[in-house]
Amino acid sequence: MANMSPALTLKIHSRIAEIGETAWNGLRDDDNPFTSFAYLDALEATACVDQASGWQPVHLSLCDEAGVVCGVMPLYVKYHSMGEYVFDQSWARAYEQAGGDYYPKLQGAVPFTPVTGSRLISPDPEVRQALAKAAISLCETNKLSSLHITFPRDDEWEMMGGMGLLQRQDQQFWWDNNGYATFDNFLAALSSNRRKVIRRERRDVRSTVDLRWHVGSDITETHLDQMYAFIESTYDRKWGAPYLTRAFFSRIAETMRDQLALVFAYDGDEAVAGAINFIGGDTLYGRQWGTLIDIPFLHFEVCYYQAIDFAIARGLKRVEAGTQGEHKLSRGYLPNPVYSAHYIRDKRLRAPIEDYLKREREAVVEQMQMLEEEASPFKKGV
Repeated sequence: MANMSPALTLKIHSRIAEIGETAWNGLRDDDNPFTSFAYLDALEATACVDQASGWQPVHLSLCDEAGVVCGVMPLYVKYHSMGEYVFDQSWARAYEQAGGDYYPKLQGAVPFTPVTGSRLISPDPEVRQALAKAAISLCETNKLSSLHITFPRDDEWEMMGGMGLLQRQDQQFWWDNNGYATFDNFLAALSSNRRKVIRRERRDVRSTVDLRWHVGSDITETHLDQMYAFIESTYDRKWGAPYLTRAFFSRIAETMRDQLALVFAYDGDEAVAGAINFIGGDTLYGRQWGTLIDIPFLHFEVCYYQAIDFAIARGLKRVEAGTQGEHKLSRGYLPNPVYSAHYIRDKRLRAPIEDYLKREREAVVEQMQMLEEEASPFKKGV
């Protein structure tokens, strides 16, 4: 499984900067902001990912006979299972109960970012397959427990399944713009009950705070300070320290400013809550959010309804508002499949995990169909 074409030369990089922005971005075929050189480099340059954080970069590049980079892969040695959003802790326990060490493992991913995008970056299908083989070989050679490629594109997922990697499927809730001219046009496509609920939620929030957008060149360091304070406040209450450093936000404001969009809630002149979004091609990606105050429905307004407003105004086709959360369904965000592919080195555990994933995939597909048919907020036939 791990043989690679002799015409290609593999290199392993401890920093994406070793590959370079021109070579990396020149191989991308979409506008996904999270697989861009700027985003991944910002994570490394501001100490969000390094060996100390449990995300040690070991990015792969493949060069052709002329020495030209023809394929790259974001890859990390992981010392825990945090920040991945594809949960494998039960696999880790089984691995360790069988007498093995599950960590470290290999992770082909964008850290802390459950957004679908290319993980085997090359215009050439044979090179994409060679990158997957190289990652498997790295896992074998270094006796790592496993390789996990999370949130790849569906074509990559199908290819890796054909190579023998184990396939996992989950769902996220996305909003699609079906040619709506206004938010009210969108509401008109919903059932009467859902329209009333959403209008009431928006009215209650807007009677308490004002909502304003800060986009691109309008974003200042003060805005970033405020945004980070919101994130810190929410993490303190729920999870502990944020994954992303304050320096990270300044870095992406320098290198990705045109793709940033902040929405803030104001109590008078004081910013009290906000969310950071990224614009990529025809999609708005909702990422971190936070609040200093507790207002009913504020999260829905800031993260979901404002994102829909923004997408309609900008003519964007989709809003991806992050992972999990069936509460998004009743607000017009419908289930969509997301994928991951896994290589388990220990053959004793590979078979039971494969059987589990087959049953899990079937359950996910059934649940998505049920949600579409029985819980969709849209009128029948829409």
